Amino acid sequence: MQEPIRVYLAERGLAGRYSQFTIAGGAIGVVAPSFEAWHATFWDNLDVTVKLHRVKRVIAINHRNCGAGSIAFGPEKFAGRAAETATHHQVLATFRDQIIQHHPRLVVETGLMALDGSIMMFK
Repeated sequence: MQEPIRVYLAERGLAGRYSQFTIAGGAIGVVAPSFEAWHATFWDNLDVTVKLHRVKRVIAINHRNCGAGSIAFGPEKFAGRAAETATHHQVLATFRDQIIQHHPRLVVETGLMALDGSIMMFK
């Protein structure tokens, strides 16, 4: 899933201008109670990255057919495209809210990538 993300960021003119953090489940790994032990790692990493690199934007992109999502929320939340999209949308909205609580000046963008690499950004 990393190559489509690299291409997407390059197309946005961000090649060489970002710090990448990958965690299983993407935003799911940051907000799901079942992955609570991972949360501090993400926040510590983001805090340091913001300080060192003067980050102004966080872009979170989850992907479809996410096994971590099924572990965190149950397979029924990912059964069918509509349920899967709704679950990712909700998770990414929670992620956005948490980022803004921790770092109110950051711009947050969220999206969902299909397995073919196409990305749908949420507003």
